[in-house]
Order: sequence, then C-alpha cells, then structure tokens
Amino acid sequence: MSYIRGMNEIQPTEGKIAHLDYTTELNTFEEALIRALTNYGLPTENVLVTVSERGRVFLNATVVMSLLEAEKRARSIYISKFIAASASGLFDAALNYLWDETVRELRDRVVRYDINYFYDVAIDSQEKRRKLNTEEDIDKISDAELIKGAKDISLIGDLGYRHLDHIKYMRNWASAAHPNHNEITGLQLITMLETCIKEVINLPISHIAIEIKQLLANIRRNSYSAGEINSTGAFLENANQTQINNLAQGLYGIYTSRDKNSQITQNINLLAPHVWRLIDDDTKRKLGVKLATSVANGDNVVAESGRAFFNIVSGLSYVPEGILSSEITTVLQNLYNSHHNLNNFYNEPPFARQLSHIVGQANNIPKSVETTYVMTIVDSFLTNGNGIAFDADHIYKKLIEQFDETQAIKAMMSYRNSAIGSKLQFSLAKEKFKELIGIIKPKLTTSVSQDFANTLLSGSTPLDRLNQDSQIIRSAATLIKIVES
Repeated sequence: MSYIRGMNEIQPTEGKIAHLDYTTELNTFEEALIRALTNYGLPTENVLVTVSERGRVFLNATVVMSLLEAEKRARSIYISKFIAASASGLFDAALNYLWDETVRELRDRVVRYDINYFYDVAIDSQEKRRKLNTEEDIDKISDAELIKGAKDISLIGDLGYRHLDHIKYMRNWASAAHPNHNEITGLQLITMLETCIKEVINLPISHIAIEIKQLLANIRRNSYSAGEINSTGAFLENANQTQINNLAQGLYGIYTSRDKNSQITQNINLLAPHVWRLIDDDTKRKLGVKLATSVANGDNVVAESGRAFFNIVSGLSYVPEGILSSEITTVLQNLYNSHHNLNNFYNEPPFARQLSHIVGQANNIPKSVETTYVMTIVDSFLTNGNGIAFDADHIYKKLIEQFDETQAIKAMMSYRNSAIGSKLQFSLAKEKFKELIGIIKPKLTTSVSQDFANTLLSGSTPLDRLNQDSQIIRSAATLIKIVES
C-alpha cells in the first residue's frame, strides 16, 4: 500500500509507497503552529527542529517504510506517532514513540516465543522471578532487561543489541525526558527507525532459536526415551556457547518450577546430563548459586528440585557452601538493575555501599560469583554513558583496587561481555575503561597481560571494535587460558 497527495489529504493506493515533496506542507504546518504558540504567549525559539531537518526524515522515510510489509505498517501505531512528531519538529518525542514501538514488538516476540524461558534466562533475581509467571507480567520487565534477555535467547543478534543499546541511550538522554531535541538530526532519526525495523520488527527468528523453542515445547508435552532425547537435542552441537548456556538455565527453571509434572521431570532427567557437558563453568556456578539462594531463603520446594537436578548431572561440586554467595548475588542483582534504570545516580550508591560492606577489605569473593562480581562492578564503573554516579564512583574504584590478578584480567577482558562491549561505543564509557585499565595494570604480573593492557591503552584498536580485531582475539585467547588454569 502506498500514499499520494499532500500531508492533509493522504489517501491509500495499491502499489509502492510514493515519493512526495513535503516541504510546502511542513512549512505551512510550522507557520500555523508558531502562530498558535505566539497567540498563547508561549516561547517559539528552540522549540521545533528546523524544517530542513524534518525534510531529511521525510525524504528518506519512503525507502525505510517500504521495508515494512503493509500488514505490519497497518498496526504500527507508534510509528504513526513517530511520523507525526517528526512532522511537528519534535524529534525528542519522535524518538520516544520509536522506542515504544520497538519495545512493543520485542515484548510481542518474547510472548510468542516462550515467556517462561525468557524469564528464566533474563531474570537473575530469584525473588523477582517468582513474581513473573504470565504474559501480562512482561510489563514488569525493564527495557534494559528486555533487550538483553531478547539477545540472550537469540531473538535479536549481537549487532542488533548494540544498535538498540545506542537508541536506548539516546532515548534516555536526548528524548522528551530531557529537553535536548536539537542533538538529534533528521538523518540520525531516520537511521534509528531503519535499525528498529531491520533488527527487531523484520528480523526472522534464527534456526537455533526455533529449534530451542520446539525442544522446550516438546519437553513439556511429550514423553521421550533416552534415544529420542539424544536425537531431539542433536542440534545443540551447532549452537553457540551462549545459546547452550541459556538453554541450561531454561531447563533448570522448568525443572524447579512448582507446576512441573513427572513427564517433564523424566524428560529433563534424560536431557540435562547431555546439556551439562556442553555448558561452561561460569554457567554451572551460576546455577549452583541459584540452588544455594533457594536453600538460604528457605524455599524448600525449589531447593529440593534443584538438588535433584544437580544430582542428575553430577554437579554438586558447583553448589557453593554457606550463604555468602547468595548474599553477594542479591546485592549484585540490585546494583545492576538500579544502574540500568532511570534515576540510577540516586539509586546506585546504597547498593554499592552494601556490596562494599559485604566484601570488606579481604576481597574474599566465592569462585561461584567471581565473574558476575567483576562484570557488575566494571559495568557500573563505566557509567551509563551520560554521567558519573559520584556517590558510588569512589566505591567502585576501591573495589577494583582490591581485585586480585585473576579478577583484574577478567576486568581487562570485560569488553567481551556484550553489554559492556556495547557500552564502549559511548565516549564517557571509553574514558572510564581506560581509567579502569590504569587502576588494574599494577596487578598484572605477566608480560602477556601487561602487553595486552598497553595495547588497549594505546588506542591502536578502537575500544568498541576490540571484538573485531584478529590480533586482539588471539591475545585474548591466551589470557583466557591463564585465567582458567
């Protein structure tokens, strides 16, 4: 379906979207709006983006909108509002509407995929996870949790996540929430629309994601023999490490749910040992912490099922002793969530202080939570890209200064984490990452780690492209062996 005639007389017609000249209509519309503002005695300067910038949106909108099928366009209400706000010269509001459309589509995708699998993978806090059970509960998920969780279950790719993270940043700091619309150009706005269409709305679900969805559905409704389970899970040999790790979390979530039946239990009893052999040690420790937290919280039903799971996979050695791991994990989850949501400058410091109090001067971090501990501190220290939480920043520096050598190497290589790597596209985060390297560098005792730190500081490879540099990848592989040895 396409559109012809002027802005005030748009009529649908069969065929492709027509190229139109909106300049006259945009100028006429602005003149009328300015007259209205003047009549009300309101400011007219620096309120609207210039007509020339709006024209760039409409000049390119025809091509971008043609990427959407007519059926999808017909139900994209927030894109209609995006176009209307762009025409009005309110780019900050337009960006809000674009984000609303993207979030709506992502939520719909998650619901159509497997809502409980998403909750099991995306939500680390067991307290919060217990409150998420239905499709309606998806509204309780923050935008940061939504896009990261969608990436983790392969509904969007790493590149799409990176682009959406940038759009989320712009939405938070250059949208109607803050009067900074002049920072957004027409080309930037239309490029962000194209990104959301390509990376979310039009993106087909990957083959592996479809296979995982089918596997989870079959586990819930069919009875399998050992041979059938092995055949059903054969596709995992072609899945990447992240997909396998997340499947294991999903299986654990199903296995420890209160509404599972004996058929589901038997199916996972057969499949779990095979998946367990394929997942990495960090994921095994993460699942062990979930069991330890259930025990510490007195959640006996979940704890009993969790113990049975670890017995089946012969993984009890990954279950930490005591409650320190669960205490640290809870604070890390709270810190992560406060950092990635609005008002983080106010909400972060209490959790940073609580974490520092638990850890103390000894830096006695259980192995089971070490990677999560390092990544959460680094993530928070790098800021949200817009400003520093000053009441928490000195606490992060203190905790980083207490890192041992292994933790320091993990921090130096934290760019390999998708969320942290994406954050390095922002200038402030880049500065803080270099500051981080400067703090941990004295702890690096090998020439390999020292040379790697110097390479990162040299700027020979932009920090947001480290994962694309073949030499960096080879050097990182050597450091991984050092950390894991």
